Amino acid sequence: MSSAPLRSPALRPLRMKKDESFLGKLGGTLARKKKAKEVSDLQEEGKNAINLPMCPAPVEVHPEDSLLEENEERTVIDPTSRDDPRFKELVKVLINWINDVLVEERIIVKQLEEDLYDGQVLQKLLEKLADCKLNVAEVTQSEIGQKQKLQTVLEAVQELLRPHSRPLQWTVDSIHGKNLVAILHLLVALAMHFRAPIHLPEHVSVQVVVVRKREGLLHSSHVTEELTTTTEMMMGRFERDAFDTLFDHAPDKLSVVKKSLITFVNKHLNKLNLEVTELETQFADGVYLVLLMGLLEDYFVPLHNFYLTPDSFDQKVHNVSFAFELMLDGGLKKPKARPEDVVNLDLKSTLRVLYNLFTKYKHLE
Repeated sequence: MSSAPLRSPALRPLRMKKDESFLGKLGGTLARKKKAKEVSDLQEEGKNAINLPMCPAPVEVHPEDSLLEENEERTVIDPTSRDDPRFKELVKVLINWINDVLVEERIIVKQLEEDLYDGQVLQKLLEKLADCKLNVAEVTQSEIGQKQKLQTVLEAVQELLRPHSRPLQWTVDSIHGKNLVAILHLLVALAMHFRAPIHLPEHVSVQVVVVRKREGLLHSSHVTEELTTTTEMMMGRFERDAFDTLFDHAPDKLSVVKKSLITFVNKHLNKLNLEVTELETQFADGVYLVLLMGLLEDYFVPLHNFYLTPDSFDQKVHNVSFAFELMLDGGLKKPKARPEDVVNLDLKSTLRVLYNLFTKYKHLE
């Protein structure tokens, strides 16, 4: 993650104090007693629902999140899902991505729910990604102002994503209500649309407890929310290939494929006194890919066309992209993988690239 100075206080709207939220707004002794009883009822209802066999892990429902109006609902992520390594990795990758994009804005995001709910960071993020300027107030402290800003930002997002006809899985109320699932859906959609140079963990799902209030009674249900699928599907490439089948159904054969590819690349790289032992890492900077293409096509690649010792992500992406251009010049189809995926050590993407080379050049001496 790129380092950045501390966020300027002016960019961080003041948040409502706890006593100014649901409970503070109602006021009065009788109202407090009534709401306290609702909290107690909801916590009891939550315990009964959460202890069902289908969801054995207990879920803590915070009192401030449980004061529901009629037909209102709240969602709580199951603790087991929060502790899932892939879920944690998804959150970490997205936070690092936002901070990298906004490094020049002197903004540092530490917690998605607390830092994105008011629309300020989302506004800056969208303006930076889309290279546009939204007509919104820079700083809004009131709830109405924050929701108006969110409405403008989300309408702009919807306009961008419309050609893809994806159903939107977030609303102004869910984002402003600090619904982490909705915020993650939004960020994943933005990352995919703008082809963010990051690798999102695949097949991330969370168990969510949804609590609704109907006719004065609280009802809970359990829902599985799918946050990511596969990189190919999220990027709009739905065709599956042999490597999808290999990873999904025959992981035991993966070592055999890797060994064959290592033998193939070393037969040629050894001519330059180079040797590969780890496919996941040694092709990530693009240098070996460029040199390999020169060997396979029997030409010298001028050193000024690529970075021989890349020391940044962008330089590595440049190298891999250049290698892809050489592959196209050699008559190969455009690689299915993205350069960013190879740089991010995505093994499946690297194997796809090398297997295409193996298929065409395996008979060369």
